[in-house]
Amino acid sequence: MNVIVVGCGRVGSQLATLLSVEGRNVVVIDKDPESFKRLGTLFNGVTIKGLGFDEDILEEAGIRECDAFAAVTNYDNTNLMAAEVARKIFEVPHVVARLYNPVRERTYQQLGLDYVCGTTLVAEVLLDKIKAGHGHHIASVGDVEVVQFRASKAVEGKTVSDIEIARRFKVAVVTREDAMFVPERDAVLHAGDIIVASVKEEAFGKIERYMED
Repeated sequence: MNVIVVGCGRVGSQLATLLSVEGRNVVVIDKDPESFKRLGTLFNGVTIKGLGFDEDILEEAGIRECDAFAAVTNYDNTNLMAAEVARKIFEVPHVVARLYNPVRERTYQQLGLDYVCGTTLVAEVLLDKIKAGHGHHIASVGDVEVVQFRASKAVEGKTVSDIEIARRFKVAVVTREDAMFVPERDAVLHAGDIIVASVKEEAFGKIERYMED
């Protein structure tokens, strides 16, 4: 299966890596080449700098041999334009788009787009959609995401208050072995803990070191 993923943010990079691990031929498009650093070592696909609705870029990405197309940037207009170009101009058989702002859901519905809404978004859902025609669990509400991750060695011995960032990163639940609890701010964390937290998009760069690759 040949898949094009437009957008290499947290969702796009996870989706591309999941697809690559499953043996799909994946091309990732993003206007910011720095974003490709999000792709893990397991990703063995192709990256292209450019806009996901640029026909020349899409031609370079091999869209005429594309089986599935996912537009998963943080911008609904970009996702909508890319999805429409893929579907109507290149007639890609399976196109799915990320809906970041639920207010625009009616527009997506009117256009007949297959989409996943940001309020319930997980890369696995997008993966299942693509497959139907170990990463972080992610749910988005505006610019805040709820993430679940295994704590890296960087958290060992730190307290919850040590790693939290006021109004930007908040730990909600910790699972350790068979026990799950809502931690106090002075609770000590350990590498290997499973942490559920809320984080604003702008703060990811500051807390990624706490997430095990």
